[in-house]
Amino acid sequence: MAPRSAEISRKTKETDITVSVHVDGTGKSDISTGVGFFDHMLDQLSRHSLIDMTVRAAGDLHIDDHHTVEDTGIVIGQALARALGERRGIMRYASIDLAMDETLTRAAVDVSGRPFLVWNVAFSASKIGTFDTELVREFFQALSQHAGITLHVTNHYGANNHHIAETCFKAVARALRAALESDPRQPDAVPSTKGSLQG
Repeated sequence: MAPRSAEISRKTKETDITVSVHVDGTGKSDISTGVGFFDHMLDQLSRHSLIDMTVRAAGDLHIDDHHTVEDTGIVIGQALARALGERRGIMRYASIDLAMDETLTRAAVDVSGRPFLVWNVAFSASKIGTFDTELVREFFQALSQHAGITLHVTNHYGANNHHIAETCFKAVARALRAALESDPRQPDAVPSTKGSLQG
């Protein structure tokens, strides 16, 4: 399998973001977005997917965190899509139930080329510290749309909002890790009867 790496930069009037990913990494991350809780979540995404990830984001945080979080999801998604190319030889599908203390969250992924997000996660508070909990969904919406993946995330139960958010990132990471692994039985095949996973 050819090296699966990419770097993408995106600059608008609201954000200036550069992301590099190496899919076949060891989970090393170097994250700086100016949003502390989000940096922590992206570290979890990298560590548990084993995708090496460098993120540099400068955004209009004097307004709020929304543009920075959403646009970072866009750029990470674009970098993953470029790194995966034809998506040849991948397992494609994976799902996991991930536990963290009192919280249990499921993530299921189809690296299909067709973006779709199903989000069954509710938070009991609008903020985790200073971070808007609604931005967790916004991140995954942007990621799934621009990576070209179908993603279902369901929080079965949980009491602590930090744990709920963190299990979403960790579960998606673990599902991506499994779905992006090379299939030893068909390492050169595109896993689709269509012969393409380009949407």
